[in-house]
Amino acid sequence: MNNKLKIAIAAVIIAVVIATSAPIIGTSANKADDSGSSTSPTSLPSSSSSPSAEQKVLRIGYFPNINHAQAVIGLGRGDFQHALGSNVKVETQVFNAGPSAVEALFAKQIDVTYVGPNPAINGYIKSQGESLRIISGASSGGAVFVVRKDAGINSPADFGGKKFASPQLGNTQDVALRKYLLDSGYKTKENGGSVEVIPAANADILTLMIKKEIDGAWVPEPWGAKLVKEANGRIFLDERSRWPDGQFVTAHIVVSAKYLKDNPDIIKRLLEANVNETDWINNNPDQSRQAFNEELKKLTGKTIPVDEYNEAMSRLKLTYDPEKNSLFKSASDAYEIGFLKEKPDLSHIYDLNLLNEVLKDRGLQEIS
Repeated sequence: MNNKLKIAIAAVIIAVVIATSAPIIGTSANKADDSGSSTSPTSLPSSSSSPSAEQKVLRIGYFPNINHAQAVIGLGRGDFQHALGSNVKVETQVFNAGPSAVEALFAKQIDVTYVGPNPAINGYIKSQGESLRIISGASSGGAVFVVRKDAGINSPADFGGKKFASPQLGNTQDVALRKYLLDSGYKTKENGGSVEVIPAANADILTLMIKKEIDGAWVPEPWGAKLVKEANGRIFLDERSRWPDGQFVTAHIVVSAKYLKDNPDIIKRLLEANVNETDWINNNPDQSRQAFNEELKKLTGKTIPVDEYNEAMSRLKLTYDPEKNSLFKSASDAYEIGFLKEKPDLSHIYDLNLLNEVLKDRGLQEIS
C-alpha cells in the first residue's frame, strides 16, 4: 500500500470519528433563557436527549396579536424551545388571519398553529374531519365592533348603506360581524342587501378608518383599542355581550392530526409550554406587557402603547380552556349565514387528552 493511499484512508477515518462524536448544535430558534430571572416564565425541564438522538422539527404558526401572546412571547424568548428540548428544531411562520394559517397546515408548511375557531371549523369540515384537531385553548374574548364617531351610527337602525371591514373573509371576526348584521335585519351586498363588508388586514383597517373609507370594523384586540385611540372610533359592541357568560373562544391551538399521532411527546411538551406561558402572563401583567412589546417589535417593527395594551387586555382572557361550547355556536352561526352548506358534525374536532395529562400533572382542573 503506497503512502498516498495510507494518508487518504487515515483522513477518512478521522473525519468519521469527528462526525459521529460531535454533539448536535441547536439553531438560534432552540436557544433558551436559562438565567432563572423573575422576568421570564418558570423554566420547564427540557426533554432529556442524547447527542445521537434524531432531531425532529416542529413548525408553528401564529399571529402578532395579543390573543396569541403565549406564542409571541414564548417563541420569541425561547421558552417554548427550552420546553421542547434540544432535539426539537422549532420553525415559525407568522400569519395575519386564520384561513391562511389553516391553508398552510393543509399544505404541510406548518404542523401546528394558533388560530381562531371558524378557520379551524372550516378546515375540519373541508378535510372531512381527518386533517386537524384542536388540542388547547389560547384566548377568550378580545373582539369588538368599532364604528367611527362621525359615521352617524347610533343603533343598528343606522347600518343601512354602511361599509364595514373584517380581517379576512371567513375568519372568526368576519363570521361574527355577518351574523350580527343578519340578526339586526341586514343582508350584505353580495346577498342582495345594502351593507358592504370588505376583508382587509388589521393594519389596513386602521388606515381605512382614518381615511374615512369605512364606517366601522369587527376586529380582534389590540386593534379595537387602536381604532378607538387613533381612528376616531368608539366601541359600538363588545362581543362578550353576545355570549351568555361573556366567554367565547378567540384563539386556540390546532395541530395536524398526522403530526399529533406521530409525535405525541412533542405536542405534550408544547402544551406544557403553553400552559406555563399562560399562567406567567396572567400573573405578571407588567412584565409580560414589556416582553410582548419587545417581541412584537422584532416581528413588526412596532409596539403597542401602554394604554392601548391595557385597554385591550381588559377585554381579553388568556386561557388554555378551549371554550368548546362557543365553538359549536360559531359553527352554527357560520351555517346560518351561508358559509357552511350543511350543519357540521364536530364530534371529533377536539383531542384534549394530552392537555388533560398536563393539567392533571399540575393539579389543575381537567377539561371535560
